[in-house]
Amino acid sequence: MLLTDWNQILDNILPDESSEAYISDIFVKFLINALGFNQQEQISQFKTVKTGNRTVDFAARKNIDSDIFTLSKINPYLLIEVKARATGSGAKINLSEGTPQYINTREQIKRYLLDSNCTTSQWGIITNSVHIQLFRRHGKVVFPVTPSILIKKDNINAIVSHIKHLIDNPPKALTVCIYNNKGGVGKTTTTANLAATLAQQGKQVLVIDFDPQQGDLTKSLGLEVRKISLYDCLSDTDLNIHDTIQAFTVKFKSGKSLQFDVIPADPKLGNFTEQDLAARIEKGSARLKDVLKAFVYEYDYIFIDCPTNWMFFSQSSLYACDAVLIPTKHNNLASLDNAAKVIKELVPKVKAARRDSGPIALPIFFNGENITPPQLKIANQEIASIITREIKASKFNLLPYFYPKYMKDDNNTKIFSLPSYAIVAGASFARIPAVFKDSTAAKYYLELAKEYFIL
Repeated sequence: MLLTDWNQILDNILPDESSEAYISDIFVKFLINALGFNQQEQISQFKTVKTGNRTVDFAARKNIDSDIFTLSKINPYLLIEVKARATGSGAKINLSEGTPQYINTREQIKRYLLDSNCTTSQWGIITNSVHIQLFRRHGKVVFPVTPSILIKKDNINAIVSHIKHLIDNPPKALTVCIYNNKGGVGKTTTTANLAATLAQQGKQVLVIDFDPQQGDLTKSLGLEVRKISLYDCLSDTDLNIHDTIQAFTVKFKSGKSLQFDVIPADPKLGNFTEQDLAARIEKGSARLKDVLKAFVYEYDYIFIDCPTNWMFFSQSSLYACDAVLIPTKHNNLASLDNAAKVIKELVPKVKAARRDSGPIALPIFFNGENITPPQLKIANQEIASIITREIKASKFNLLPYFYPKYMKDDNNTKIFSLPSYAIVAGASFARIPAVFKDSTAAKYYLELAKEYFIL
């Protein structure tokens, strides 16, 4: 492949000739080639839906034997949405994070990646040749893996090289932290039963119990710390994190068995103060993310169960994850308020520290409570108050996180709800997740998994 002269390409993009078509011809077509896709492996104006006329500007996929992408036009791998540098009136189009144009374009690429003709797509790019950002799709979750980067002559080669490396070596795992800054919302129960549900679906799952003082998940599965513990691996970079794993296996009467892996809670971690942990663990709350890199090509899902308080363990867990799943209770105002805090305050803190635009917050759900219409009305009134309050206070729009299906024309305020079911809470006495014991519990948690994770 010939080296691309990016300096000349950027010099050729004139401010007064910065239409979307011009950016596509002068910049994006060269970008696609530089990412390793030849002319028969890229399609412009790719139709993303089976019915309708929605199209993304470019799609690309490697040809497989006689399956030529430009001929078959199926199973795209990479989608690219292109914007102009300026509108026809001359107003600049700004794709830096947080601007209205950026937010609209981000949501656009997310829709395309989840469209019916794009279920094989794993990557999405948005760019106007001034900014560029890469997104990854894992099941139903779309999240950024780079910030929206300002393109310059002295960084364009490094940007393209980094993006090419990522799309050529896609991680297998989605790392999810189950967290609310309020206790009693069922984080541990959710973690164990989601892991079991996804194992039932044939997924490879790893669970990390990062709540050393409680260790409820570890206890509920009847596990104990191995000779080499999580603290050992966090504090000693020469140790192998794989040595901390225990397999949780259930054998059924039919002879079938199901398994997911667990890194048990390490009580030693609970013996240290925040200051001790900072001194003993290199990189502090960023260390867990480094440790878990060993697993991202081995598992389909990595779940982290962490304590409530915003301290080392919860900070580390959010720092290490791709997405945060937030259980709430419809009848617990504090859980709704604290969910808002996680979304508007804590996740952005971690984003600023990581500098890669991760993690993302997933929409809230009501966990383990049956809801009557009057109760739902009260909950919705409180949520509306929280949304209005935060828009007035900081212009932060919580609407997509509380009402993800809301549209101006239909006012859909549906929140996914996991019903109350007695066997779910009682299953821990049997040291087995409820979904492995009971078909109704299995149905409930499969609906949760389909709502957030699996297509």
